[in-house]
Amino acid sequence: MKDWISNYVKAQKAALDSIPVDAVAKLIETLKQALKENRQIFVFGNGGSAANASHFATDLGKGSSDKIGQRFRVLSLNDNVSWLTALANDYAYEDVFVRQLENYARAGDIVLVMSVSGNSPNVVKAVDWAAKHGLSCIALVGLKRGQAADLAQQVIVIDSEHFGRVEDCHMGICHMLCYAFMEIPDLAQRPPD
Repeated sequence: MKDWISNYVKAQKAALDSIPVDAVAKLIETLKQALKENRQIFVFGNGGSAANASHFATDLGKGSSDKIGQRFRVLSLNDNVSWLTALANDYAYEDVFVRQLENYARAGDIVLVMSVSGNSPNVVKAVDWAAKHGLSCIALVGLKRGQAADLAQQVIVIDSEHFGRVEDCHMGICHMLCYAFMEIPDLAQRPPD
């Protein structure tokens, strides 16, 4: 068991080391611009990625906003269970995100998706719609990249196909995006790097 744990930790460290610092810095700049322009940020995913989306929306919407004294307009599309289930039941599960975007999203807003495979039909359909309607699309994916990565303008690929490791890295990136604003309170006012 100790060997398995040691190997798991070693593989997790390798996955974390694959996070591209420049790409994360660019995402922070994207969030700064969204804040400046009062853009809506939509975040979503399935399974563990859905939990990460909710966690990110909480940290950015409350923690980061409280610290900088400005409000991020961020919404996790995973969090309205009655709407999700109505859309899945009345249309199809692949429509649960795109139908919400049709109601809320405007050109210039931001979509941030998390998907280990990058091929979840509901994620791909929503990113495709968003890209065609003038939204900025960000995809956090695993090694297989998938269609979501092909459609997004900004992509971060974690060098692993292991769901747990990739999801952990995605949450680490989300924490970096939020804690940049929490730990550098004047970040929102700084000129771009």
